[in-house]
Amino acid sequence: MPPRLKKLLTSAEIETTVQRLASEITRDYRRKNPLLIGILKGSFVLMADLVRKLDIPLEVDFVRLSSYGSGTESCGRVKVLSKLNEAVQGRHIILVEDIVDTGLTLAFFLRFIKRKKPASVSICALADKPSRRKTHIKIDYRGFKVPDKFIVGYGIDYNEKYRNLPDICYIE
Repeated sequence: MPPRLKKLLTSAEIETTVQRLASEITRDYRRKNPLLIGILKGSFVLMADLVRKLDIPLEVDFVRLSSYGSGTESCGRVKVLSKLNEAVQGRHIILVEDIVDTGLTLAFFLRFIKRKKPASVSICALADKPSRRKTHIKIDYRGFKVPDKFIVGYGIDYNEKYRNLPDICYIE
């Protein structure tokens, strides 16, 4: 039996928030030509919408990390499933994440990226779930603070399902 979904954020709320995030990033990176790195798979919808709203020169790259497997709980071990193609050294980096939950995956990737000596690193996350945080993560561009529920939609999945939902819902 499929899980029951309850709407948490509408597509209109998400669109307004992505526009706000893009305006903030455009203001802060006007002359910096940032490299936006999307953390796959969850960030791909946000990344596509965000870059179309940014009014600055930029480049994009993606990395694929995993700490979930097929459940709803992070296993705590991060796997790098695909690596970056673009050089990071001396660049202004914006990491684009769908949701920051425990923070362990992002903390792992931050350590990795900082060893490559970027000029700066900031984080843009659509959803922040601070109630589950296990490590300190500073989110520079935060879309929504979400409750301690398992959310899906707008790129965020449960067992590879529900990424295509235009709204963000939680599983009851």
